[in-house]
Amino acid sequence: MAEGAAADEEVENVVAGLGSYRGKVGLVSDCEEEIMLLWAIQQPIFSKHNAFVSQSALQLHIDACGRSLSILQSPSSLGTPGVTGSVMWDSGIILGKFLEHSVESGKIFLQGKNVIELGSGCGLVGCIAALLGAQVILTDLPDRLKLLKKNVETNLYGDVRGSATVNELTWGDDLDTDFTDPSPDFVVGSDVVYSEGAVLDLMETIVGLCGKQTTIILAGELRNDAILEYFLEAAMKEFIVGRVDQDQWHPDYRSSRVAIYVLVKK
Repeated sequence: MAEGAAADEEVENVVAGLGSYRGKVGLVSDCEEEIMLLWAIQQPIFSKHNAFVSQSALQLHIDACGRSLSILQSPSSLGTPGVTGSVMWDSGIILGKFLEHSVESGKIFLQGKNVIELGSGCGLVGCIAALLGAQVILTDLPDRLKLLKKNVETNLYGDVRGSATVNELTWGDDLDTDFTDPSPDFVVGSDVVYSEGAVLDLMETIVGLCGKQTTIILAGELRNDAILEYFLEAAMKEFIVGRVDQDQWHPDYRSSRVAIYVLVKK
């Protein structure tokens, strides 16, 4: 399919909302076409890398929800194989500000909603969700929880509209009832699609977490087209998948290196 024809088809597949997200979403119907649209038309390699983060810094400051959030990082841990959650990535900043912007513009309602964040890392997204009124469970592997807890304690002080707790969660393991009773209203995550080996465990966990009313919102950096295509193929077996165009994001936090997807169970 030519690029122009693919773009025309994408326009035709735009819907007014998906799940509990009330903004425009372009439905993904063909994984190969989706990859072509992202890499050939959006051209992520020409957009600035790490536009919103400094991974060598011990702290990252970002304004959100009327506060100046201070996110502690552990740059020295970044060299450990498989450890990427010790620092912030653009997709986490963009997803957090996307949630804030979506609440302010009435596309998402988080007050009193149950939210689970997967692969929380430094915890910015979960902290923003709590400040927006959600009851958030931030999750990660056991060795990542110390930094995560510290960032939650540092930033969620005083009058917070929602709440946040930190729990261990290894993808693919049996889920504790704390995660599934009741089913979360939202499951969110940034940069959780990073290797083919992790996709099946991630999908098993997402499927186990989600009820019919759960809306999943994932942001990820466009690094490897094969891994993203593998994830989309797996996801589309269980979920309706849509991509949120950048005109729906926070106007100051956009990057062609990042994509945001919304998923709901079929």
